[in-house]
Amino acid sequence: MLNAAWDLVESPVGPLMTVVDGEGRLVRVWFGNDRAGLGMRAAERNAARCTEVARQLREYFARQRTEFDLRVAPAGSPFQQQVWRQVAGIPYGETRSYGEIAAWVGGAAVARAVGLANGANPIPIVIPCHRVVGADGSLVGYGGGLAVKAALLRLEGARLASLGQLPLDLG
Repeated sequence: MLNAAWDLVESPVGPLMTVVDGEGRLVRVWFGNDRAGLGMRAAERNAARCTEVARQLREYFARQRTEFDLRVAPAGSPFQQQVWRQVAGIPYGETRSYGEIAAWVGGAAVARAVGLANGANPIPIVIPCHRVVGADGSLVGYGGGLAVKAALLRLEGARLASLGQLPLDLG
């Protein structure tokens, strides 16, 4: 990726590595701080270019932001892009099932493909894939782990019976 820059944002769920492209668009949020895992060997650490992303993430974790106002450019197939647009529209503190997302993008037959697309989301939290749950409201699959998914939903005030079963709480 030409002229990409990255930086780390400390958060209650651990460090988040953010990556912006040469046009300043957010292209990746990575749980952890292992730059090698991103395949971003040519990118340089540049906090100044990632300042707005860091500010908005900090506001989100401080419960001062319920929507992100960032230019994003997630890389993915047309189907993945369609799923991510639907996921981005899930309001703060609410959840939708994989089946509901599937109904919006092509019918129940694509529910499994929706799950795969959701799992491939390169910009978690900002494109809130943590708000997608199982048909019965259970927490299933999340790149940052189910404890992080539960913590993000608790932060947003989501009401799910399964939230009480997982340990991480952001207060």
